[in-house]
This record gives sequence, C-alpha cells and structure tokens, in this order.
Amino acid sequence: MSTQITVPTLGESVSTATVAKWLKQPGEPVAADQPVVELETDKVSVEVAAPAAGVLGAHAVAEGEEVAVGALLATVESGEGAQASAPAPSAAPASAGNDGVQAPTYVPAPDTASPADSVRADQPGSSGDVAKPNPPAPTGAPAAPAAEVGDTDYDLIVIGAGPGGYVCALRAAQLGMKVACVEKRDRLGGTCLNIGCIPSKALLQSSESFHETQKGLADHGIIVENVRLDLDRMHARKREVVDANTRGIEFLFKKNGVAWLKGFGRVTAPHTVEVDNKSFRAKHVVVATGSDSISLPGITIDEKRIVSSTGALELDAVPKHLVVIGGGVIGLELGSVWRRLGAEVTVVEFLDRLVPGIDGEVAKTFERTLSKQGLKFRLGHKVTGVEATDQGAIVTVEKAKNGATETIEADIVLVAIGRRAVSEGIGLKEVGAELDPKGRVKVDAHYRTNIPGLYAIGDVIDGPMLAHKAEEEGVALAELLAGQAGHVNYGVIPAVIYTWPEVAGIGKIEEDLKAEGVAYKVGKFPFSANGRARAMNATDGFVKILSDARTDRLLGAHIIGPEAGTLIAELATALEFGASAEDVARVCHAHPTLSEAVKEAALAADGRALHV
Repeated sequence: MSTQITVPTLGESVSTATVAKWLKQPGEPVAADQPVVELETDKVSVEVAAPAAGVLGAHAVAEGEEVAVGALLATVESGEGAQASAPAPSAAPASAGNDGVQAPTYVPAPDTASPADSVRADQPGSSGDVAKPNPPAPTGAPAAPAAEVGDTDYDLIVIGAGPGGYVCALRAAQLGMKVACVEKRDRLGGTCLNIGCIPSKALLQSSESFHETQKGLADHGIIVENVRLDLDRMHARKREVVDANTRGIEFLFKKNGVAWLKGFGRVTAPHTVEVDNKSFRAKHVVVATGSDSISLPGITIDEKRIVSSTGALELDAVPKHLVVIGGGVIGLELGSVWRRLGAEVTVVEFLDRLVPGIDGEVAKTFERTLSKQGLKFRLGHKVTGVEATDQGAIVTVEKAKNGATETIEADIVLVAIGRRAVSEGIGLKEVGAELDPKGRVKVDAHYRTNIPGLYAIGDVIDGPMLAHKAEEEGVALAELLAGQAGHVNYGVIPAVIYTWPEVAGIGKIEEDLKAEGVAYKVGKFPFSANGRARAMNATDGFVKILSDARTDRLLGAHIIGPEAGTLIAELATALEFGASAEDVARVCHAHPTLSEAVKEAALAADGRALHV
C-alpha cells in the first residue's frame, strides 16, 4: 500500500516552497509523524512528516526545486520494513554555517574544570572604584567528583521545558549532543509560555488597546463610539498566541533532534531519570523545573475567588473590585490588565514602596503614574486574613506601623507575593542533592550540584527569577558541557515591568551606589521633551543613567516610559562592553525616535543635554 506525502498548506499567501533538504532517503524506514523533508519559504521553514509508517519511496522532487502546495513529494510504501515509532534521535552531525566552517561536535567537558574557566559573574564597576559583590546566582555547592557513567540513552536529559530547559536542550543539540527533554505538560514552554510571560503579555497588549480605543484615540482625532469588550475573544486571542509559541518550540525540537519525553520526571540516581516509571540514563542531567507561586499562611487559593497569577489570567468576567496582595511585578501587571478593562483595583503592599529592588526614584514615579490610572495603593500594610464569601472575599489588612486594621471587600483577590523554586518531589533530596534554606538547588559556577552529572539552572537556583536569565544559563551550561567557555554576566541582566508605562532597569540602582560610597553622576531626560513621545501622546517618565564620577563608565540605567523594555537593550550592550556615558552620547540616534531620550540622558550625565 502506498501513501502520498504532499506539500502542506503553508499560509494564506504562500503557494510555493523550496525543497531545502531531504531528511530521509529512498529505501529508508520511516515512522508515522517522522520528518522526512524540510521545506523553506520566504517566511517559514517547515518539516513535513510521513503520514504513515513504512519505507520511503523515490523522491518526486530534488533538493533546491520549487514545489506548489499540494504537490507530490514522495510516497511511503507499507510493508515488513515499517517501524511503529520513530527511532531515538542520534547525535546531530556537525553542520556548516554560512561561512563554511563546521560547527563543533559534542566533546564532554571534564568534571575537574575550574569554575573560573567559564561562567563569570561580572558586575558593572568603575575601573576598580566599585566593589563587585557576589553574583546573585551560581554559588554554593562543591563540584561533584568525576564518576564512571557507563551505558547511557542520551548525552543530556533536561527536566523541564521552560525557557531555561528548552533552550538548554536546543543549544546542546546544536552542539552535537543526543538530547531529551522531560515535560509533564501537554505543551512545551513551561510556566512562562503557558501560564506566565506570554499569556500575561497578550492580555496586557489587548487591554492596552481597549483602553486606548476608549480613552486615547479621541486625542488623535479618531472618534470610536459604543466601544464594547468581548472578553471571550480576548481570552481566545491569548490562547492563540500561547499555542503559536508552544507549537514553535515543538517544531524546533523536531528540527534539532531533541526527543520529548512526555511525563513527570524525577532523578532516581546519578545519571538516571525516571519518567512515568520508565528509566533513562544520561551522561548529564539538568534540573530546570522552574518556580511556582506561593501564598500567605492561612490563605487558600481556589483559583475562583482567591486566585494566583494563573487564575488571574483566566477570569471569565471583569471583577468589580480586585484586591491584589503584593506590589511586585506580577501583581502590578495583572492589576493593570483588569483596571484597564474596568475593575476597581486596590494593591496591598507590606513595604512603603512598590517593587523593591528597582531604583527608588523610578518607583515613586511609577506609583504616581499608576495612581493617575486609577489603581489604589495600601502601602505599609500587611494582610492578616482573607475570608471567602458567596459574593467574593473580605480582606483584613493591618497598618505595619501602628497596627490599625481595616477590611476591604472584593469579589476577586489576587495573591502575588512571590514565587518559590520547584525542587520538591523530583528526587533531589533522595539522591542527596544539596538545597539552600529556600529550597533552591545549590550549584557551583558551572551549575554543577554535589551529585555527579547533575546540574541545575533557572528559577530552581539562586538569582532573579527571569526567563531570559534562565535562557542565558541554559546556553552557557550546554556550551560548558561541550567544552566551550559558557558565560553569563549577572551584572547586566535587564528587568522589565510590562505595565503602561513600562519600567526597565539594569545594573546598579542609585541606592546601591550610595550605600557602597561610590562617587557617581546622574543623567536624566524626560520623555515630555522627546518629540516622538509627544507624537505618541506618551510623555510620562524618563531615562536615568548612572555613571562613575571619575571614569564616566556606566554603572546602571533605569527607564520608566514608552517601550522601556526595548530601549534598555542599548544600555545593556553598553554595560556589557564597559562603555561610558560619553560613548552612548556620541552614537548617532535616529530622529525622531524614543531612543533619543537615551542619548540625551547620557549627555545629561555630563551636564550637556541639548533638549531640556
């Protein structure tokens, strides 16, 4: 019996594709859903899989030929040579880049390598004037001694397919390793892509568009009447965004030969991972299990009336009154979403400021700006109880200084007080892996635990719980295992809050420099003086640059304003390469752009801003 393999639909406006590479040759056995050919268009690269198991017939078209959607590519002949399932992926061969140089193949790094050989923990300094504190991540556990591994199924098994885990798996596969990634969810991407970063940003963008249509377009001469909210469609779009991202990772796994071991993974011994009662061995095992939201003692999250960030992303109606416990990033982002959609929002924060850790001047401006948008704040208050009712919940709060109490009625309460590492129940304690008092896995500067062949990255170890921090660690670890010099500079990891306006920061904050006795300069420039910001009607906020008073080397940068998360990338590059404020100021910035505010702030550090 013969089954045809044809060119699939590639998009509404795409009618042809080019055969980039045949992955299987005539006469080779193929499994159902096993990729056999790679097609390319000007928009995407797609692998086409065999629709049934069997033996691949003759190629109907050659590599480099153009084919139309629906055209025959090859056939699969069923018979005794057919396989029921795809074989385990082998180590990826070295591939040539655009310059013809062969990519390096997998060479295991010796377990005796010195931490100083690779991952650094650089902090922005000022030619020796600024003390370099200990890095916020990889420290603590002694390196495990080298051990005899024996036969293995894979070179590398990664437990967890979030940003750290899936990126580590992909980079290791690029370097020639035979890789598997364990994920219990039905979709790859971990918390970030499924119930965190991506769906929250989709709702932030949708709610921002809704609010702008209601309140802001009239200033541009655009009159829109009878604006209505279709919350079901907003949630549907959010799911579409999530699905596209998670499917993209699955495609990348197939493209790079990463096996997806579907199920719950736990470490049972050195070099050994059990996935739903089936055991696999690997030269290296990476724990990338991420983090989970936490609650206050005595408060039960039911994801209906009292919700975590997960439940706050799925509310089926706009709350009349949303109480957010916690004035951090997650609480303010989700509070902003529901405020824009019409909810009254009250944020209760134990400290007397928002978002501890960001620049104090930025935090004050941030509070004022969100207050103008209608968010209400109970700073310096702690929550002593939440009582669920038929209509919602009653939140009891106590003033931190004098103990005065009050109750706040809400129909939804969001608990957003932080996250904790997911290290329980995955076999770490049983095999003797060292954890710190907060349950984070102890690792050395090569991400090695005290167990031979066992590593950890991302939220499950010390350091900021940021997806991009986890990704950088995943890449660094994969390169270390391949004998390369993996590197993460923990002093230049940006942090972004995706409210409106956005908040972004990198490097030192002013409070740190004062505490360390560092002589520094401040350069500030308001978006109210930026032509593009005025045209956008987005003039709230400013750019703030901190540089060494003597050397002018950049020490930190902080932005509150439009597109802050994008603008911070320029300053991250400058910090990474030890630039001065003058270096940034001398770069020609296009006009009119928001980035001119960065240039002007750099000029202001020397007292010579031009447009203020």
